[in-house]
Amino acid sequence: MASDKITNLRRLQEQAKLGGGAEAISRQHDKGKMTARERLAYLLDEGSFQELDALVMHESGELDLEGRVALGDGVVTGYGTIHGRLVYVFAQDFTVKGGTLGEAHAAKITKVQDLALRNGAPLIGINDSGGARIQEGIHALAGYGDVFQRNVMASGVIPQISVVLGPCAGGAVYSPALTDFVFMVDGTSHMFITGPEVVKTVTHEEVSFDELGGADVHTATSGVAHFRGASEKAVLDSVRILLSYLPQNNLEDAPAVAPKDNPARAEASLNTIVPEDPNSPYDVKDVVGNVLDLGSWFEVQPDFAGNVIIGFGRLDGAVVGVVANQPSVSAGVLDIDASTKAARFVRFCDAFNIPLVTLVDVPGFMPGTVQEQGGVIRHGAKLIFAYAEATVPKLTVVLRKAYGGAYIVMSSKHLRGDLNLAWPGAEIAVMGPEGAVNILHKKDLATADDPSGMRAQLVEEYRQRFANPYVAASAGFVDAVIEPTQTRAALINGLRMLQNKRDSVPGKKHATMPL
Repeated sequence: MASDKITNLRRLQEQAKLGGGAEAISRQHDKGKMTARERLAYLLDEGSFQELDALVMHESGELDLEGRVALGDGVVTGYGTIHGRLVYVFAQDFTVKGGTLGEAHAAKITKVQDLALRNGAPLIGINDSGGARIQEGIHALAGYGDVFQRNVMASGVIPQISVVLGPCAGGAVYSPALTDFVFMVDGTSHMFITGPEVVKTVTHEEVSFDELGGADVHTATSGVAHFRGASEKAVLDSVRILLSYLPQNNLEDAPAVAPKDNPARAEASLNTIVPEDPNSPYDVKDVVGNVLDLGSWFEVQPDFAGNVIIGFGRLDGAVVGVVANQPSVSAGVLDIDASTKAARFVRFCDAFNIPLVTLVDVPGFMPGTVQEQGGVIRHGAKLIFAYAEATVPKLTVVLRKAYGGAYIVMSSKHLRGDLNLAWPGAEIAVMGPEGAVNILHKKDLATADDPSGMRAQLVEEYRQRFANPYVAASAGFVDAVIEPTQTRAALINGLRMLQNKRDSVPGKKHATMPL
């Protein structure tokens, strides 16, 4: 082959690597941001990235796009490995036309989406874009639609991860919203339907980019994003950690590791971790950390709806998804945000064959007009739906309170729980002793000479008779009452027992979840 042809190829390859050019790259670095290729190089195993469509250019047709044609058209796509396992990637290149999406740009993304789905491997999208390329009009909008359609088709089949490392505005936000996990960086990541200027024009609100759609807003208030980091590298490190818990697709199991922790390890502190006073808080993360393999806990959405915690961990090397009420935040009560947060996580774990461990200490659903008018009934039903539909192994431990409808919701035996355990101090009842006594003995208390003394006696009698795990155990709704120190061993044995579990739901096109 003539050397000049090879020289020309190499020239084009180098030109593609420069993206929007040295000045544009310098501006990107001045903002504290890496370029698209630098991000992929950091994220993927060293030397594993294989680029696709590096020489693609937009086809302007009759449109005059100011002659600014750049190889790659503002997005870098391809595949590589993380922890030695195949992943597909795309990274929008802000140095080329602000990373704006046009027809060719979208076609590059949809090509790797199709490859990821056909080959059963995770897809990671790095978003850093000014939005739709106005000059390409309807073709840009069509490109977004093509991406969204593939997000939906891949949902529940392959893990989809979105990393927002710059602006992501307008229609562009819906691709991350359709994926399984969203990462953002403090200060430089922004997601919103309409920007501050439009908001000011329409609603007369003065709002900054961070106040409108920064990482803090979406991880702590809206719940749109799952993870945030102080830097791009910190976020990309977290992506790699997350992938270590996920299977390649819905036909495989999550990757197990050689266990380094004694499966029979018994932490004496678990026997005293729950306070004697049923109204005193404690941190359920202390329970999680002592039950799981040491150091394996990886929390998801730690800043949102703190009254329930979710995340991944390992038991004897096997991946599990954990859902736990958090007594140190609003007494662990379920509300709209907590229900939605937990329901989405349960459905993800079920889709990708990850067993569920549920730790229960819940006094009920949050009362009040704000919750009722906000639709807590509908949102709470999402969590019921998620647990009831799930066919993966479901293991539940009632640590303390499990009252009323919240008892049923939290992976009870009645929602096809496989192994339901309880600690000796568990209170499983229609409602708490105080509330029950006020209803059952309303007339007696009203006429009593010493109503406070009588109430205390009746509360204790109710607690002894009903608010304990043995009534539920006698009915078979609790499979065993265990010492807290036995929890880890009991869960590991339960997982082994359930490793060949087969369950299903009736044949249907799809269910009508109360969205």
